[in-house]
Amino acid sequence: MTLASRAFAQLASWPDLRPATPSCGTGQAVSCAHGEIAHFHSERDVDLRLTNRAIRHFAKNLKSSGVVRIVPGSQWVTLRLDAASDVDLLLTLVSVALQAQQNWPDPVGRTLYGCNDQRGAGFVSADLSGY
Repeated sequence: MTLASRAFAQLASWPDLRPATPSCGTGQAVSCAHGEIAHFHSERDVDLRLTNRAIRHFAKNLKSSGVVRIVPGSQWVTLRLDAASDVDLLLTLVSVALQAQQNWPDPVGRTLYGCNDQRGAGFVSADLSGY
């Protein structure tokens, strides 16, 4: 079992999440009441939807992890799963994402862009100077 499949199985068992068809058409996804929250694009790469406010709040910590990439202007962060600790980080960030979407929602009517994979960003170095 790969790290991504293990993480997906764990998340799919959470009461607030359910397996879903990814809007980008690649891999697997999990959704909550507020829509898609994570896309598993490969055995290593996962896009997670946080709010802009949550990304700004945690940007320095996310940047220093080396596991998370932030794409400016995107509500999604990309995680690379290389170790069991990366899965633990993903599970923690999904919990943060669920809380953020309830407590710090993006403004009503704001266009939600597709995941980073759709944007051609994936797991790339990103300029975080705006965060």
